[in-house]
Amino acid sequence: MLKGLHFLLTYACNFECDHCFLYCGPHAEGTFTLEQLRAALDEAQKLGKIGFIYYEGGEPFLYYPLMVEGIKMARARGFKAGIVTNCYWATAAEDAALWLGPLREAGTDDLSVSDDAYHHGDEEETPAKVASRAAAELGVSSGAICIDEPTVEFGVEKGEPVIKGGAVMRGRAVEKLVEGLPTRPWEEFAECTREELRNPGRVHLDAFGHVHLCQGLSMGNMWETPLSRLVEGYDADAHPICGALLRGGPAELVRAYDLDLRGEYVDECHLCFLARKALIDRFPEYLAPRQVYGLDNE
Repeated sequence: MLKGLHFLLTYACNFECDHCFLYCGPHAEGTFTLEQLRAALDEAQKLGKIGFIYYEGGEPFLYYPLMVEGIKMARARGFKAGIVTNCYWATAAEDAALWLGPLREAGTDDLSVSDDAYHHGDEEETPAKVASRAAAELGVSSGAICIDEPTVEFGVEKGEPVIKGGAVMRGRAVEKLVEGLPTRPWEEFAECTREELRNPGRVHLDAFGHVHLCQGLSMGNMWETPLSRLVEGYDADAHPICGALLRGGPAELVRAYDLDLRGEYVDECHLCFLARKALIDRFPEYLAPRQVYGLDNE
């Protein structure tokens, strides 16, 4: 049952992290307009079950006035509202309070902050910690998102390698992080365990209209079919990508479309990402936008 909508307010970001699901960076395209936000939130009301709206990116604070107004519009429609940020703006406690004050007044319920070496290096007093303290003083709930460089440990059973750190091998991580990590044969990745494709609890929306079930895997386009109708008409088994994943995971994508990917991979997302990238020209309406696959938009 769909309960949350996460707006990718912009794909633009002041960072270009190796682990980024979406290939975000300073030159990434795609930012919501106020009119688009309003239209999507109106459609969200029609769904009836949505409880929470999040604004993220990219880095949503790059479009601060739009983000503040988005919070206000979400709250006016009865939704709770939160933000995901890398906290580049929290350079000092007083400055952080200045940024967060209008967001508290707008009705922000939650602040999720990226607090790891990818964003802030080896600093002990990170901007994320400064932002969290400022949020607490203002009465805004906050929590940290921490992704570390992948490391390999050996499990208790059979001494099998276990990859630690929390990075998922989608997006730029496939380009930057997989080298040297242990791999397994493609046939072993026979299910999708990271996303609920049949009955998603949340989806991500972008300014191009894509309704992401997983980064780069779209339910359809909400500018072509209104969001409420798209969600109500969604049939996972009939979806050309989700149907295969539900039948047999990324391995089934390889079999179903006879892809030349019968090798070894770090995890299920690694194989799935490469399989979807190989199919992007065949299913452009469901595998989009191209930039989240490291390709130029057309």
